[in-house]
Amino acid sequence: MQPPAPIRISPAQMADDRFSRFRLIDWWDQERIASARVLVVGAGALGNEILKNLALLGFRRILVVDLDRIELSNLSRGVLFRESDIGREKAEAAAAAVRSLYPQANVVGLRANVMQQLGLGVFDWADVILGGLDNREARLFLNRSAWKMGKPWVDGAIEGVNGVVRVFESGRPACYECTLGAVDWAILERRMSCNLLTRADEEQGKVATTPTTSSVIAGIQVQEALKLLHGLPTLSGKGYVFEGLRHTSYVTEYTPDPDCQSHYVFDRVVRLKERSDTLTAEALCRLASRELRSEEVTIEFSRDIIWKLVHPETGAVEERFAPLGGVPYEEGRDPSDGVLREVVTRHGFTLRELAASPALAGRLLSDWGLPLYDAFVARSPESEVAFVMAGDAPQVLQSLAGEEP
Repeated sequence: MQPPAPIRISPAQMADDRFSRFRLIDWWDQERIASARVLVVGAGALGNEILKNLALLGFRRILVVDLDRIELSNLSRGVLFRESDIGREKAEAAAAAVRSLYPQANVVGLRANVMQQLGLGVFDWADVILGGLDNREARLFLNRSAWKMGKPWVDGAIEGVNGVVRVFESGRPACYECTLGAVDWAILERRMSCNLLTRADEEQGKVATTPTTSSVIAGIQVQEALKLLHGLPTLSGKGYVFEGLRHTSYVTEYTPDPDCQSHYVFDRVVRLKERSDTLTAEALCRLASRELRSEEVTIEFSRDIIWKLVHPETGAVEERFAPLGGVPYEEGRDPSDGVLREVVTRHGFTLRELAASPALAGRLLSDWGLPLYDAFVARSPESEVAFVMAGDAPQVLQSLAGEEP
């Protein structure tokens, strides 16, 4: 008996048929899904399921960010990882796996620490952000960054057989920071030492998880992202709490905090074609002065930087220019006598200050310890503008460059 002839499907038929069942949903817009720019932060248990769902649904423009490498224990919770991937960067391996699931997808993996190495331009690029994070500090930074750039994000969290999904839309409180209580803030404060250096022996959050719970929570996250993109009602300012033992799941509504520091959206965003390694601090100030029509210009960074380490007894100074949290605790000690040095931080510069310091004035924006494709906020007494260093986009977004806003 002859085996049946293989069914041959033309590229046109494949493009039409792959998502035909989705198109039966009356509000479904497959073209909107294909064109959406999605930022996935975290490629662990939740991130794997999020990315798998994005691939199956036909998302084509995805940037996935993670700092870690794959370990053996990840194989029981990550559908995209294989034994041969052990030791590889999670972001790169996950991106490759998504491309194998959906070859038409343009997926880029970026190994980066969210708080220190992810510029605000990445948030500006995204239409929607999905978080698969395992610590409060990174969530808080993601929340503030998404709000500044006016972008919605969907948070997911899992522990054991329980989990929660929350949607936060810029300009529509409550936000993630509004949900934090006294215990949360105490944990956040413990992650940094009193002198703003990162403790090398800080315990990393190892949370008990299962792939089944990850699947449930990530499924709801991606479904909420779909609803955001289609303009449908979402869990905005609310949380879906999944209790896996007895399935007493429910939706809770969060109370906005009127004093929340995250509730800040840039008034205006200008995307500069220049790269940060070609523009000096003084040049940016002059540009801002023209844009704001004022000589009283202050430039603020997206995050604090460690500027100097100062010996408390001798006064010896070492310039660092590193993001806050980017200097290990032990490196804060003076190499000659082991004394812990004082940390001096910066949050920006002014036009007047640069006029008095040629060294700072001529320093390239790429040499201030900030990530590429970041944003600098220029303020005058009357107005403000955020400058996004869009010239850095090709180096960060790679094949996704050219699809920025």
